[in-house]
Amino acid sequence: MSSHYKRETLGSRLGFLLLSAGCAIGLGNIWRFPYLCGAGGGAYFILMYLLFLVILGYPVMVFELAVGRAGRQSLGASMKRLELPGHKWHIPGYIATVGNLILLMFYTVVTGWLLFYSWNFLQALCPSRILTASQPISLDGVAPVFGELLSNWHVQTCFMLIAVVVAMGVCATGLQKGVEKVTKSLMGGLFLLMIWLVVKACMLPNAKEGLLFMFQPDTNRLMEIGFWKTMHLAMTQAFFTLSLGVGSLAIFGSYCDRQKSLAGESAIIVALDTFVAICAGLIIFPSCFAFGVQPDAGPSLIFITLPRVFLTMGNGMFFGTVFFLFISIAAMTTLIAVMENIMAICMETWNWSRRHTAWLVGAALAVLSLPCVLGFNLWQRFQPFDEGSNVLDLEDFIVSDNILPLGSALIVIFCTWRKGWGPEKSYREVNAGGGLRFPKWSQWYCKWILPLIIFGIWLIGILRKFHWLEF
Repeated sequence: MSSHYKRETLGSRLGFLLLSAGCAIGLGNIWRFPYLCGAGGGAYFILMYLLFLVILGYPVMVFELAVGRAGRQSLGASMKRLELPGHKWHIPGYIATVGNLILLMFYTVVTGWLLFYSWNFLQALCPSRILTASQPISLDGVAPVFGELLSNWHVQTCFMLIAVVVAMGVCATGLQKGVEKVTKSLMGGLFLLMIWLVVKACMLPNAKEGLLFMFQPDTNRLMEIGFWKTMHLAMTQAFFTLSLGVGSLAIFGSYCDRQKSLAGESAIIVALDTFVAICAGLIIFPSCFAFGVQPDAGPSLIFITLPRVFLTMGNGMFFGTVFFLFISIAAMTTLIAVMENIMAICMETWNWSRRHTAWLVGAALAVLSLPCVLGFNLWQRFQPFDEGSNVLDLEDFIVSDNILPLGSALIVIFCTWRKGWGPEKSYREVNAGGGLRFPKWSQWYCKWILPLIIFGIWLIGILRKFHWLEF
C-alpha cells in the first residue's frame, strides 16, 4: 500500500464551510445544548453561551484552521512543519489528534442509537419490537425501551456498524466526490428538516412558554440555579460545541485555499453552529412546555422525554421520525468529518491509498467502539467514576474534559508565542485573503488571557468531576 497517497483539495468554498460546520455541528448542538440550556435556566445561559463563543471558541477555531492551512497537513504534521528547528510542539500535537479516535469510539455508538430510533419511528412501530416483539409502546414504556436497547449489545452493535460502514463508504469515495458531495447534501437536508421542525414546534399549544424560557431572562431562576454554575455550563458548551483542539478542523483548513481570510470563514462557521443550536432549542423547548415536560430533563431528554412528547401529539410518529432523522444527519456529518481527519493522518504518515485506509480505519473503529457498547451490559460492573458510570463516561471524560481543552490551549500558545509558530506568522496566515480581519490588538488577549481561561475550564472540570469543587 505504499506510494498511493496523493494530497487532495476541496472543490469549492461552500464545501469547506459546510464540511467545517458539519464537523462542529453534531450532538453537542442538538443533544448537549438543549439539556444544558435547560439546566442553566434558559435565557441567561444562552446570553453567556453567545459571549463565550465570541471570546473563547471563535479565536481557537481561527488558530486551528490557520495551523492546518499553513502546514497543509494534519495538526501534528503541520506543527512539525511550522515549528522552529529543534522544538517539539508536534509531539503533543500528535497526542491531541488521538482524541479523534477516542471521540469516535463512543460517537459511533450514540449515532447508532439515533439510527435505531429513526428506523423504528419510520416504521411506525415501537422501538421494543426489534428487541422483544412486545405490544406497541406506551407512554410508560419509553424509558424501558431505551433501557432494553442499552442492555442488548447485539442491537447496539448492529446500528453502530451501520454508522461506521456509512461513514467509511463516504470517506473511501474521495474528498470531493465523497466527503464534500455527501456533506453538502446532508447539511442541506439538515437545514430543511430543522426549519420545518422549528415551525411545527412553535405552532404547538403553549409553545410561547418555551420561547419565553429561552429568550426572556429570569433573574430569580438564575439565582436559584446559581450564577457560577450557569456560567460554567455556558463556558464549557461554547468550548465543546465547536470540536476544537483535536485537529478535526485543522485538516479542513489544510484543504482550503487562501482566497478568503480565516477570520471571516471562522465567523461563518461559528454562526452556522450557533444557528443550529438555537434551532434545536426552538424545537425542543416549545415541545416540552406544550406537553408539560421539564426542560431540564438532562441527557435523557432525547431518548426518553421527547419520545413521550411525540407519542402524545397528533402525527407523533411522523414528527418523531423527522426529528430523529434530523439528529442522525447532524451526528453523521461529524462522524464523517472526524473519520476523514483520522484517515488523512494515516494516509500522510504511511503513504496509504484512500480506499485501503478507509477499510483499515473502519475496521479498527468498529472493534474499538465495542467497549462502549459492552459498558452498558456485559461490562456494566466497570464503573470508573460514580456508581452507574460506564465506559462511555470514561471516554467522554478523556476527550471532553481533557484532550479538547488542553489541545486547544496547545494550539493557542503555539500560535501566539515566539518559541512556537509566532504571532506575526500566525496572524499573517489568519488574515491572508479577502474578508474579515483578525485585529492585531487581540494578540495580547490571545497570548495571555485566552490560555488562562482554557486552563481554568479544564481545572474546574476536573475538580467538579471528582467532587472536589461544588457549585
